[in-house]
Amino acid sequence: MNKSSLISGFYKLTPKERLAVVKEFAGLSDEECALLQNTGSLPLDMADRMIENVVGAFPLPLGIGVNFLINGIDYLIPMVTEEPSVVAAASYAAKMVREGGGFHTSSTAPVMIGQVQVVGVADPEAAKKRVLAAKAAILQKANEQDPVLVSAGGGAKNLDAKIIQTTQGTMLIVELHVDCRDAMGANAVNTMAEAVAPLIEQITGGRVILRIISNLATKRLARASCVVPKEAVGGEEVVDGIVNASAFAEADPYRAATHNKGAMNGIIAVVLATGNDHRAIEAGAHAYAALNGRYTSLSKWEKTENGDLKGSIELPMAVGLIGGAVRTHPIAKIAVKILGVKSANEFAEVLAAVGLAQNLAALRALAHEGIQRGHMSLHARNIAIAAGATGDLINMVAERMVQERKIRMDRAKELLAELGAAQK
Repeated sequence: MNKSSLISGFYKLTPKERLAVVKEFAGLSDEECALLQNTGSLPLDMADRMIENVVGAFPLPLGIGVNFLINGIDYLIPMVTEEPSVVAAASYAAKMVREGGGFHTSSTAPVMIGQVQVVGVADPEAAKKRVLAAKAAILQKANEQDPVLVSAGGGAKNLDAKIIQTTQGTMLIVELHVDCRDAMGANAVNTMAEAVAPLIEQITGGRVILRIISNLATKRLARASCVVPKEAVGGEEVVDGIVNASAFAEADPYRAATHNKGAMNGIIAVVLATGNDHRAIEAGAHAYAALNGRYTSLSKWEKTENGDLKGSIELPMAVGLIGGAVRTHPIAKIAVKILGVKSANEFAEVLAAVGLAQNLAALRALAHEGIQRGHMSLHARNIAIAAGATGDLINMVAERMVQERKIRMDRAKELLAELGAAQK
């Protein structure tokens, strides 16, 4: 029997009806179907309203990062991730930083950029000048779209225009600068960009194509810094190792990619927990790392005059506390409550601190004991579970694999058979 993924009206079906189709297509068992629809704290009907073609839910572990002291305030950090050691590493790094007074953070206004692409302009330079001259009228038109945002102190605050050369010829790009307050802002910015498009066409004599937010939020930055006493990090030799690792990442894009991934491990875990758009954050961060034409590190670590470790990080942070899954997903709402932040700016600053902590933990492990030691012990547990270990056997199998430095599925199964037989 030939199977086809061309399924007419699939979106019209209920989740259970869709799952029945998937069950037949993929040969799922009744037990597998039951697992998919055991959605726990996210009701199936709510999941069905969040995205399209829902058949179930995919749970991920939610852990709590501890020890965080940021601007003199204590925070518990909800983190959703499938990767072992992320939560433990962030917590350990936060404890080291705490001995130096904790993290210090700052941020710029929550301004996002909306881009309006104009093509077919006869005289781009003249058109650019006309757009800038009409700034007040364009901003007024944009702000008419969201009086609630404007009343809260947000809205379109400024406008810029630039001329770019592309494979399709010269283009004029008009950019709205929108203060989104406590929202991530995609809906508001996109609505404003679409609303001003006809006016911009009239002013420029060109044709508007795209009208959309940019995820490279260079006007919405979050920064964090810290000083870690050399004794807390493991001595001056470890400080030197971290500083050298930082210099490596700053100079080499191959290392920088992994260096930045370490910071994003923590940031994305918190973004996921709170129902924010982790794809936008990831895209913006990596684009920012390459903003000067060469991909480099987002953080920097230096040695102070007395041998302590000083770190800093800066990156775009387009997160919100209203809209989207933040206010609909029941666990996201709880995560925000645990975090206790009161504004999008405070949230962004906490995320920057978490990223710096995660980066510190990774660099210390690399410079001091090697990344595998802590990470592999947790990875070994996952391998043991996948091999079929349960209860006390999970730790027993994992510990043996770590001791032997043979963290493999085949070895896990051998140990499981051996240790399981010994318990009988």
